[in-house]
Amino acid sequence: MSSGRPPMSPFLAAGSAQQASPLARRPCDLRHACVSLWLNAGVPAAEVAGPGTGAGSLAVPYCEAVVMGAETEPERSKRRHLRTLFDSVAELYEASRLSYPGEIVEFAVATAGLAVDSEILEVGCGTGQLTEVLAGFGFSLSAIDIGRSMIATARHRLDGRAVSFQVVSFEDFAAADGSFDLIVSGTAFHWVDPEVMFRKPARLLRPGGWLALLETIERYDDPFAAALKGMWAARSEDHGARIWQPHFADTKIIARTGLFETPIHKTHTQRIVRPAETVVGVENTRATSLNWPHDIRREFTEELRHHLRSQAEVHLTHQTSLTMARVLPLPVPGGQEIGG
Repeated sequence: MSSGRPPMSPFLAAGSAQQASPLARRPCDLRHACVSLWLNAGVPAAEVAGPGTGAGSLAVPYCEAVVMGAETEPERSKRRHLRTLFDSVAELYEASRLSYPGEIVEFAVATAGLAVDSEILEVGCGTGQLTEVLAGFGFSLSAIDIGRSMIATARHRLDGRAVSFQVVSFEDFAAADGSFDLIVSGTAFHWVDPEVMFRKPARLLRPGGWLALLETIERYDDPFAAALKGMWAARSEDHGARIWQPHFADTKIIARTGLFETPIHKTHTQRIVRPAETVVGVENTRATSLNWPHDIRREFTEELRHHLRSQAEVHLTHQTSLTMARVLPLPVPGGQEIGG
């Protein structure tokens, strides 16, 4: 269960901090690709950074909305529905989505002080883009996803390597407390129920264990960037009146849970060129487009190809962000701590 959402996702430049401001607006339903409900995870509204926009390019990462306030039953139902849609396009997802840079995964491994016998849990492994990189280190690796087709594709990608795959949500995943040295998620953690999002990792991690969250963002060059932005806007209920890019201050959000030490943030940026038809595939594996009726999806795809008809390749900036934090010792009755 990985990514698949149009604008927008957390991105802080390495070593920088964003100014926090509350968000009061809700994107329209068609563009409500995911719901990041940090408040239910114990994070005050003021700790969620406000909207920002990039100049001259379209940022297309994988998280779209911050909803301030408790998650309603309709919102929860919609989020849980959206996160199931990727399984229907597992082959296209595998063919079009990029892997994660070895450099940033190596940084996470070194920071967490992992060894060959370390126990790792990957949440929302999708078709195995991050799983494949992690498997190269020889860890005891478990990977979970809610999609049977996604897991089957990941198994095929890993080709018999020692990874324990399981079709299950993180909410329903069963493991003893203190089972893992690292819990990691690549562009998928926003789909987790907000009340579980940070509390369950803190419980499942061993003393000194780490939570690591990776996100990806694509910034297409103009003129395609501007055209794509217009295409998303035209299919939103408000005709793009609320196209903005909320960014989540992950480091502050995690710190404010009171469950982890001060987080670490790192980014990796790379200029790349992708085949035009692959970009069409990417844009057809986002939760918002997957949730459209078939005729709208077909129209969207045709328009994508129309705008890309004169170019065989698309130039873009691909960014990967990593936010990770070590779990705090668990308090116990009497004022002592476990793992201190």
